[in-house]
Amino acid sequence: MLKGKKIVLGITGGIAAYKSAALTSLLIKAGASVQVIMTEHAKEFIAPLTFEALTGRRCLTDTFDRNHEYSTEHVALAKETDAVIIAPATANVIAKLAHGIADDMLTTTVLACDCPKMIAPAMNTRMYENPVTQENIETLERHGMTVIRPAKGRLACGDVGAGKMPEPEELLQYVLMSCAYEKDMTGRKVLVTAGPTQELLDPVRYITNHSTGKMGYSIAKICAFRGAEVTLVSGKTSLTPPLFVKVVPVVTAEDMFREVTARSAGMDIIIKAAAVADYRPKNVSDEKMKKSGTELTIELERTKDILGHLGHHKEDGQFLCGFAMETQNLLENAKEKLVRKNADMIVANNLKIQGAGFGTDTNVVTIITEDGIQALELMSKEMAAEQILNEILKRRA
Repeated sequence: MLKGKKIVLGITGGIAAYKSAALTSLLIKAGASVQVIMTEHAKEFIAPLTFEALTGRRCLTDTFDRNHEYSTEHVALAKETDAVIIAPATANVIAKLAHGIADDMLTTTVLACDCPKMIAPAMNTRMYENPVTQENIETLERHGMTVIRPAKGRLACGDVGAGKMPEPEELLQYVLMSCAYEKDMTGRKVLVTAGPTQELLDPVRYITNHSTGKMGYSIAKICAFRGAEVTLVSGKTSLTPPLFVKVVPVVTAEDMFREVTARSAGMDIIIKAAAVADYRPKNVSDEKMKKSGTELTIELERTKDILGHLGHHKEDGQFLCGFAMETQNLLENAKEKLVRKNADMIVANNLKIQGAGFGTDTNVVTIITEDGIQALELMSKEMAAEQILNEILKRRA
C-alpha cells in the first residue's frame, strides 16, 4: 500500500521507543521507504543501529552532522517526504512543535515539511492531562497535525491511565490513511455490509455460515483510506473494527435489514458483502419447537432479501454492488442475480477455487456488470477491494 512512499519516523525520548522498531518494520513491509530521525534523548532508550538495520538507511540524529550531501539535509528531506509520524512524542517535543521551536534535527525537519504530520503522545498520565500539554496538543491540531490519542492502561512508571502509545498496527493505519491512496472518494457516502448473521434456534444454538467478514472489512477500510465517509453494518466477527469507519454491529438478518434500509437513504454507494443466513426459524416459541428424543424439528422461513430490497428501492444516482458465492455456473448465476436484484454490479467468486471465499486473506473474484465481465486473478482481499472500487468509480463518476 505504501510502495513508493517516503515516510519520516520521528522517535523521541520515551520508554515506548521500543515499539517504534515494530512500527518501522510494518512500514517497510507495506512498501515504504523509511527515514528515522531520533532525538538525543531517544538514543538513551534504543540504539540507532536497530533502525539502520531495519531501514537500510542511516538514522539521523544531528542537524549539523557533516556526513551528508551538500544540500541542507532537513530541508531536502522535507521536500521529498510523503508523511511524518512522531511515535512516541514526548511532552517536550509536543511543546516545541506547538511553539515553532526548531533546535534539533527532528523539529527542524518537521517544521519544514508541508506533508501530512501525525504525532502519538506517550507519557505519564499527569503529564498528558496537564492543561499546558493539552493546550499544546490543541495548537498542533489547529495547525493541521493529526494527534493519535494515547491508549489507557498501566504505564511503565506504574500509574494507570491515559498515556500509553498505541500499538504499531494502529499507528500504521494512520499512516495509510494519510498517504497510501489518492482521496478520489472524498465527499462520497458509502454503506458496506460484512460478516455473517446468526439466527437463533434456542438459547444455545443458531444458524449461520462460514463468513469471516474479511472482504467487507477490506472494502470499508479502503473506502475510508480513499476519503469516503463509510458506514459498516457488520455481523459478529473476530475482526478488529477498522479505524475511520462508523461500525454498526448487528446479529440477525432482520437486524441487518433494519439497519441497512434505515441508513441507505442519501448513500452514494452501497456494497452488500455480508453473507446473510438464508433461513431462520419461523417461530422459536416452545409451541413450534417439537422435540422428539434427540431430534429437534423446526420450521424454517427465508430471511429478508436485503440486496433485492435495496435494488428495487434504489435512489437516483445510487450505485448498488452485491456479492455472489457460487460453486457452479458462476457467470450464469451472477448475471441472473444482477438483473433480478436490480443491482449495478455483482462480485462473484467460486468457492471451489483455492484461495477464494471464506476465511482466507486472498480472493479470486469476477466483476459482472451489464456492460461486461472482468475476471481478477488471485490477490489479497485488500487489493481485490481496490479493483472493485476502481470499477465502481468508473461507472459512478
